[in-house]
Amino acid sequence: MPDADIDRRYDYTQDYLSGILRSVKTIAMVGASADKTKFSYGVLRVLHETGYDMIPVNPNPALTEIRGIPVVRSLREIDRPVDMVEVFRPKEELYAIAEEAIAIGAKVLWGQIGVYDDRAAQLAEEAGLKVVMDRCPKIELFRPFWKPRLDLAI
Repeated sequence: MPDADIDRRYDYTQDYLSGILRSVKTIAMVGASADKTKFSYGVLRVLHETGYDMIPVNPNPALTEIRGIPVVRSLREIDRPVDMVEVFRPKEELYAIAEEAIAIGAKVLWGQIGVYDDRAAQLAEEAGLKVVMDRCPKIELFRPFWKPRLDLAI
């Protein structure tokens, strides 16, 4: 599918995206990395510094924390409510992650840039989740419509 088709298919209003980013507090990041050169690390850092309660999810048993935040092996291991599941995994894994996001009661399924699956989106939407595909919350935070959460301590 050409990129232009993807852009049209996953075209969200500014109100929709900013509404999600204003309403969520706890974000589980599937595919979080401790490698500072990885994009997922930078996104986790910015979201955490902006005030979101981040939960890194990575199955590697040797990885116990990222930026001082404890790492869990799977979404099902999380011991508190999750507002948003942010996905940094190949799009082929998104459907199974959507199933897990539904199972844990998440409110939003967000696929990172390059992560999209129409079946996963439909499944999540039918379960009542808001869905964003092929977008980066870090980028969306800095778009002109976004009002920074300056009241939060870093």
